[in-house]
Amino acid sequence: MYHKPFLLGTLSAVLMAGTLTACSSSASTAETAADLTQFVDPTIGSGGHGHVFVGANVPFGAVQLGPTNISEGWDWCSGYHASDTTVIGFAHTHLSGTGIGDKGDVLFMPITGSVSTPVKAANYLSTYSHANETAQAGYYKTHLDRYGIDAEMTATTRTGFHRYTYPATDSAGILINLYKGIGWDAASELQLVAVNDSTVEGYRFSKGWAPDDRVYFVAEFSRPFKALTLYADTTQVAANGKMPAKTVIIPNAYGVLDFGPLADGERIEARVAISGVSVAGARANLAAEAAGKSFDAVHEAARGAWNRLLGHMRVESCDTARLRTFYTAVYHASIYPAVFNDVTGEYRGADGKIHQDTTDIYTIFSLWDTYRAAHPLFTITAPERVSGMVNSFVRIYEQQGKVPVWHLAGNETDCMVGVPSVQVIADAILKGIPGIDTAKAYEAIKAYAQLDDRGLKQVREQGYIAADQEGESVAKALEYCISDWSIAQVAKQLGRTDDYEYFLERSKNYRHYFDTTDCFMKGRLADGSWRTPFNPDYSTHRGDDFCEGNAWQYTWMVPHDFEGLFALFPSEAAAEAKLDSTFTVPYNGGPNASPDISGLIGQYAQGNEPNHSTIYAYAYLGKQWKTARLARQVMDEYFSDTVDGLCGNEDCGQMSAWYVFNALGFYPANPANGAFVLGSPVFDRVTFPAGDGKAFTVVTENNGPQNIYIQSATLNGQPYEKAYITYRDIMDGGELTLVMGPTPNEAFGSAADARPRSVMQ
Repeated sequence: MYHKPFLLGTLSAVLMAGTLTACSSSASTAETAADLTQFVDPTIGSGGHGHVFVGANVPFGAVQLGPTNISEGWDWCSGYHASDTTVIGFAHTHLSGTGIGDKGDVLFMPITGSVSTPVKAANYLSTYSHANETAQAGYYKTHLDRYGIDAEMTATTRTGFHRYTYPATDSAGILINLYKGIGWDAASELQLVAVNDSTVEGYRFSKGWAPDDRVYFVAEFSRPFKALTLYADTTQVAANGKMPAKTVIIPNAYGVLDFGPLADGERIEARVAISGVSVAGARANLAAEAAGKSFDAVHEAARGAWNRLLGHMRVESCDTARLRTFYTAVYHASIYPAVFNDVTGEYRGADGKIHQDTTDIYTIFSLWDTYRAAHPLFTITAPERVSGMVNSFVRIYEQQGKVPVWHLAGNETDCMVGVPSVQVIADAILKGIPGIDTAKAYEAIKAYAQLDDRGLKQVREQGYIAADQEGESVAKALEYCISDWSIAQVAKQLGRTDDYEYFLERSKNYRHYFDTTDCFMKGRLADGSWRTPFNPDYSTHRGDDFCEGNAWQYTWMVPHDFEGLFALFPSEAAAEAKLDSTFTVPYNGGPNASPDISGLIGQYAQGNEPNHSTIYAYAYLGKQWKTARLARQVMDEYFSDTVDGLCGNEDCGQMSAWYVFNALGFYPANPANGAFVLGSPVFDRVTFPAGDGKAFTVVTENNGPQNIYIQSATLNGQPYEKAYITYRDIMDGGELTLVMGPTPNEAFGSAADARPRSVMQ
């Protein structure tokens, strides 16, 4: 059974059956309309630099079961790239959309014939053809050319199901590769034991991006095997498949299961449960989620889980390509964070100890990315999931002394800048998400400000981070400003006036980095002078004053206080002119430009997260129509239903969450103030539940590819002039109607009281 129902987790959509009948002859029945997984293509974003996971999983599952290519490098951070046609096995864990490779645990590879020594991936890999590959939500299939084997996969939350169909062979086998991981991942301790003639178990400990990753597993097979032979490189080390309880394995350690002869078309199935706690935990997960279940039944259940998630919102459109792009974005935004505790509630904490919790505990938090859109997205449709995520942050704080930065498999990686879990927690508190211990959560976010590392001591003692004392000083400081503003709003709600005033003042520290002579954010030295030489175009991957960006891009990275930022310019007109230039001045990142700077419109980089709120700054200036124009341009130019359909790393759901919001017609420019700035919707009608049996509907009249500008709006039948809606509006239910047209109505949202602002009333 699944640990939680999958009506949770992210925004999803359903195409009305009548619309399908009118728009698509290939999908003209209500039955077809109910199967929304037909619009999900997991390979979208598997080309270019999308780095997405391709394989079988369920929403927010611990298992991501899919192929691993032999190729390595930046574009293989998930283990898979559309340009590749090699496979060395099917691993039970993968990352999706990250810029660093890790995981790839417990790799299974069906084979025929004898195994050559040395037993290395290059010696047993197979090629495959994308023409013979099927990737769907909850299901994956490919044909292994070398062996003539069809390999199919599906999953539950903590269990991967394999089904291998063999040709006639004298020796059918499954090779279990515990040594091989993805990217930085390096095995440190491995164990593989034959429990009986149809079960193996063991563990894989590794070091990499996650410094101490532990995956325990149990695998049951549908047929008995004749033998398990273990190899360490060229040496057969245990003919009986038994090893000591603690065994350190040298490089290239493998186990080979021999199933003997099979007739053409005969199958071997495997059910593999994983745990971060123990082999006993993996056994419990297997019993709870897989016992007595067939591959086909689990496949149907996985598809049902995705359909329930996708059906959480009703969407009407005649544009099939847009639907595929949208549904796949919903799918990608629903892979992470991943459930981390066993069905027993046990999990390995950030302190390395075993803990138990009565609610779901999560891991794989790419927070520098996902705080901007993915987590605000969850607050609309999945407060149950949000409370579990926030409670996971609080547990991490209790165990490691600070809320998470980038948590992976229970490990703090400290990857990227800032402490972005602060604004995720604050947003949940401010929105009244149930199931959160507010006092403890507030303690956790407030405590971050007392840390000494990553420039925080300088923030406390001198008000800014000096560029000659700390790398990426501007990027770190601007992220801290967003966190401080978020804490201030929670303090205000809790009546903690002193904290409110202190953190509100800290949130304005961005002013230290704004040079009024040229209106750019830039690094400031300890003596108060600006760093020279200065080139606003130049960016590096790491090591300068910014993080994966340049001064053009970071000048607008003040989403918590656009009004305060604009006040630093000579006038609003000057701010608007500078913003216009951001989208027109050609980008030249210099000789060490970061590869993350992609999806360019002038200096604007959709392919990287610091710019994800920038186009919405126009609405704060009373120019919502410019926001609408750019939102539609980005959606049209940089998102599609092809393997190259993402313009940058997926980043564990953030890139897709950006698209989901924008396709709906609004976006949380400020990630913690409960306001969603209006953009340019692409669907005719969207309806989603708002709690307490209510529903909120967005109706788009005169929708079309040329009608990108809002002409007028009504909310619940009354004229609506604001360029934003609030979380409260959505949760109260009702109907927002947007009338669209091909030319801007510059008056819409232009009045001072119609503009979005930092603090919503």
